[in-house]
Amino acid sequence: MTSAKKSRKAPTPSAPAPAAARAGFPIVGIGASAGGLDAFERFFQHVPADTGMGFVLVPHLDPSHGSILTDILQRATAMPVVQATDQLAVQPNHVYVIPPNREMGIIRGTLQLSVPEQPRGQRMPIDAFLRSLADDQGERAIGIVLSGTGTDGTQGLRAILGAGGITLVQQPDTAKYEGMPSSAIGAGFASHVLPAEKMAEALLASLRRLPLRLEPPAPAPAAAKSAGIGKLLMLLRSATGHDFSLYKKSTITRRIERRMAQHDLADVDTYQRYLKENPTELQALFKELLINVTSFFRDPEAFAALKTDALPQLCANKSDNDEFRVWVAGCASGEEAYSLAILLLEYLDGTQQDFKVQIYATDLDDDAINTARTGCYPPNIAQDMTPERLHRFFVRDDGGYRVKKEVREMVVFAVQNVIKDPPFTKLDLLSCRNLMIYLEPELQNRLIAAFHYALKPDGVLFLSPSESIGNHTELFTAINRKWKLYRARSSSATQRTLMSGGFAWTAQPGAKAPEEVSKKGRDMDCAEQARRALLQSFAPASVLTDLRGNILFVHGETGKYLRPAPGQATLNVVEMAREGLQLELRAALHTAATQGTPSIGRQVTLKSEGEPQAVALSVRPLASAESDQALLLVSFVDLVPAPASALTAKGQRKRATGATEVRRVAEIENDLAYTRENLQATIEEQQTSNEELKSTNEELQSTNEELQSTNEELETSKEELQSVNEELVTVNAELQAKIEQLASMQNDMRNLLDNINIGTIFLDQNLAIRRFTRDATRIFRLVATDVGRALVDIKSDLEASDDALNTAVRQVLDTLVPWERELRTRSGQWFLAHIQPYRTLDNVIDGVVLTFTDINTRVAAEAAERRARRLAEGIVDTVREPLVVLDGCLQVVTASRSFYRHFSVAPDDTVGRPIYELGNRQWDIPALRELLETILPRDNSFEGFVVEHDFPTIGRQKMRLNARRLMGTADDAALILLAIEHAEQGETAA
Repeated sequence: MTSAKKSRKAPTPSAPAPAAARAGFPIVGIGASAGGLDAFERFFQHVPADTGMGFVLVPHLDPSHGSILTDILQRATAMPVVQATDQLAVQPNHVYVIPPNREMGIIRGTLQLSVPEQPRGQRMPIDAFLRSLADDQGERAIGIVLSGTGTDGTQGLRAILGAGGITLVQQPDTAKYEGMPSSAIGAGFASHVLPAEKMAEALLASLRRLPLRLEPPAPAPAAAKSAGIGKLLMLLRSATGHDFSLYKKSTITRRIERRMAQHDLADVDTYQRYLKENPTELQALFKELLINVTSFFRDPEAFAALKTDALPQLCANKSDNDEFRVWVAGCASGEEAYSLAILLLEYLDGTQQDFKVQIYATDLDDDAINTARTGCYPPNIAQDMTPERLHRFFVRDDGGYRVKKEVREMVVFAVQNVIKDPPFTKLDLLSCRNLMIYLEPELQNRLIAAFHYALKPDGVLFLSPSESIGNHTELFTAINRKWKLYRARSSSATQRTLMSGGFAWTAQPGAKAPEEVSKKGRDMDCAEQARRALLQSFAPASVLTDLRGNILFVHGETGKYLRPAPGQATLNVVEMAREGLQLELRAALHTAATQGTPSIGRQVTLKSEGEPQAVALSVRPLASAESDQALLLVSFVDLVPAPASALTAKGQRKRATGATEVRRVAEIENDLAYTRENLQATIEEQQTSNEELKSTNEELQSTNEELQSTNEELETSKEELQSVNEELVTVNAELQAKIEQLASMQNDMRNLLDNINIGTIFLDQNLAIRRFTRDATRIFRLVATDVGRALVDIKSDLEASDDALNTAVRQVLDTLVPWERELRTRSGQWFLAHIQPYRTLDNVIDGVVLTFTDINTRVAAEAAERRARRLAEGIVDTVREPLVVLDGCLQVVTASRSFYRHFSVAPDDTVGRPIYELGNRQWDIPALRELLETILPRDNSFEGFVVEHDFPTIGRQKMRLNARRLMGTADDAALILLAIEHAEQGETAA
């Protein structure tokens, strides 16, 4: 059985119990991270509006932005969905959402909000709330973990299971992100693993088995049910060897019923047959009965008290060669054992001591022990430790934190049953926290005796705040009652308890029984025998009491002096005293208790069985050697009357008469003296009571003043809350206006994108589709449900490779340099693709934007132009006469092949150059200048002009020139077409 560890609690408010505590309905805590919105919607779409449960949602929200999750979820459920506020009482059939940048807990059904202390990225809000829910609601707590990354929520489910609640986890293959569900399932803290839409059915089935709080206690189980539970425990003992019969029946029954609920079985006998047919279920039931819930430094104040109140004395006389021995019973998965190791290392560093520390950590659950041995824990342990401890004693691992070697080597883990296996001995410190609360009182008493035997004299026992040593005050002295630290006394009572307690390791010959007990059982000391014989034969009848007269120990036959008082049973020696003894006994006890003065041999006459009997009463104060408690020893000795003398009968009568009168007077005087002493004692007690009443009255007056001050503060807080409420109403109105404005802008944007006929795709930083326009479907095969999918998963209709486009998208996101290409689809359509970074209003890069512009018309026009140009060039090249095309600046635009061939020039030396600069300015002919610069601008054409000129390469040539201006559109410049023909010899040059 492992210890049930509890998380830290916030202070309990003084307000009256809210509705949740009064009504006793279950509260469901739901945590989610990435992909949680879809899971939330699918969950609430199947939850009826009248389940009687309260739902509290703890998603991971951006702390720097407001949340509209309440508005989104309101469309998925008929229950009211509100954002949680501080001190808000949870109501049934309501949904509450944590605000951004807040941590949330719950106390007595009231939500507690606080500003996070840890930096962003290290917070575990789901774990914090679920732990608080487990502490507050116990078995009425229900925890659900949905889609998300990381491990947040795992420890919270662990706490809910330990408190007897129910846990549900989303089936990983139905979650968008399976990190959180897989973590909870892998740790074994999921009662049900279901898709989000099927969880409502499991919740309703669980609700039928939950008893309402504040209802009358359920009657004891019927005989048939009790017998059925007993048979189940016998099956479990036969299969595992562990006996749970002395565990608390309520805990055992509740956990068996939880296993039955998972298999939809309502009858114990049916479940018993199911166990026989399915041996694996026996192991599952065994694991269910083991409460494996723990955390690092649970109750930090308790560890602080251990460090300040117990360790200094335990370590005071330790030398370097000594060993400090610790046993952690019920260590679960090892957090408490490592916590003690860390605490001892810190203490040794502070005191500069250097002795060996050996910690033995044991548990019944072998799986928990294996986890403890690995020393690996999830990242959310940072919630339970300071950053300094994390940095010093842990190493950051891929999955969380790993205990450093120096801490791990201090602890030895082993599987052990503390009930039947022998304990470790000669211990300086024994820690057993929240184990005994699950055991019946009989087993608790046996364990306390075993723990005392295991400790050294003055060793320390460390329990949880919910446990105590019970009636074993003779074995331990309290060091810190609040945090349950006890110091072991030297006592032989432990040996008697062990031998009579039925422990297996004390009864079996082969077991490691205490050597001291076995030795004393075989060979009793002779001096002890003689001492006992003398006490029985010569010691008077006596009782040992405390200062108030309560009997602690009885020696001899005291029936003649004491008898049970009528009425309510009591062990007070004064109330049990016989007639004639009470007055004297009360006075003697008061004198011994207040002044420390013994009363020896007081003669008292009491009536025993109707006959007067003279008794010598003695009351002696005693100092206990093992505690600071003062004790009183009350002894009774019978007085024997003097023997009769040989006097005459007459003298005897006279002497008897005189003796009777004297005795009567003496008795009256004694009674008067006793009455005075009793009156004086009563007066002193009354004065003491008056002083106490006066002090109490002053405290009550002070408390009343504090309450009045608190009432005034509450009135002030009420006014402040009203002011805050007004501000919230104003802010809400502003936000509503913003929402309407954003909705209008969204409509405008949608119409704009749909009407510009440009395909546009918006991608986030992970290159997942954020939004796309209608025309984008001409390039990519997109549908509405593709929003949120990665672009690489979508097939395009482009002829180019999709990988090239995806590479360009990533390059733009990395370099922020825009990218542009002309792309063609398989259907022959042309688009101008443009990729540029997506910038927010704050100039933050938050993805990329792809635009695809239809350029089919332009491409067709360019193709037509190219075809016309090729046609014109073909015509020009086909004509046999040399042709040259000039622009308005008389630069050569193009020339025919016959021109290049006739004048022996190359295209590279011709195109783009002024005609006068061709060759060695061989075309700088005055007649040609006159034609081109004067005649052609005036007449737009000329024909038959003969020019004769010497060319360096081809000699003297006689040419006939024809020219025409080719007029274009208003935006096009005019061109000149110059044709050159060979002139005959008879033609005259111009």
